[in-house]
Amino acid sequence: MKKQEAAGYRCTVEATVAVAGGKWKPLIIYYLLSGTKRFGELRKLIGGVSQRSLTLQLRELETHGIVSREVFAEVPPRVEYSLTDIGLTLAPVLEAMKEWGDSYIIWQQASGRESGSE
Repeated sequence: MKKQEAAGYRCTVEATVAVAGGKWKPLIIYYLLSGTKRFGELRKLIGGVSQRSLTLQLRELETHGIVSREVFAEVPPRVEYSLTDIGLTLAPVLEAMKEWGDSYIIWQQASGRESGSE
């Protein structure tokens, strides 16, 4: 049995998508690449994400070891999120996605296609 099969993944791309894929996780990781952020900052930067969805996605990223959560004993409590060392290794993946997205938008504009919405 291959290592990734033992970990529950059929291939390594599946592992990447399971950990860092979806609608909000890549954006969370992208914005945390520039440094530590508070919950409200992330929500404002991402836009369109509900408090519940952002909370769930941050918890999943924390469970996978991608994001670190630090709670400060203040009133009101302050919580900050940052990427862990393994989370920081996703930088080239996000940069490649950004470059592809830039090229795709240029292609769409040049071909007269409208941008799709989710």
